[in-house]
Amino acid sequence: MYKRILIATDGSETAMRALRVGADLAQSMSSEIIICHVGSDERGKAVLERAVEQAGGSPRTISVEGDPADKILDVAEAEGVDLIVIGNKGMTGARRLLLGSVPNSVSHHAPCNVLIVKTV
Repeated sequence: MYKRILIATDGSETAMRALRVGADLAQSMSSEIIICHVGSDERGKAVLERAVEQAGGSPRTISVEGDPADKILDVAEAEGVDLIVIGNKGMTGARRLLLGSVPNSVSHHAPCNVLIVKTV
């Protein structure tokens, strides 16, 4: 059903739980996995190395800088993914009120289906 799955991660424990769910789903459907990190290249390299270990197989990785929701959506569109997997936890407090929830923004504007993994 899903040929190409984008899994977004920021390296947090909750994001890694979502990664495992997305990787298991991809494996069950023989789907291609693309793991995306939005943030600095320096931190992104370490996050993506850990994510590849967790996902197993040979997923492709993408690291970009900018607004997380916008960049996840940009990557999803550019890569022609069928599904975006993202955890339900991210920003909290004042930043969330000012900027909005990344999973919320992604789910409302995605060019494909979105799986929001309940991580807590």
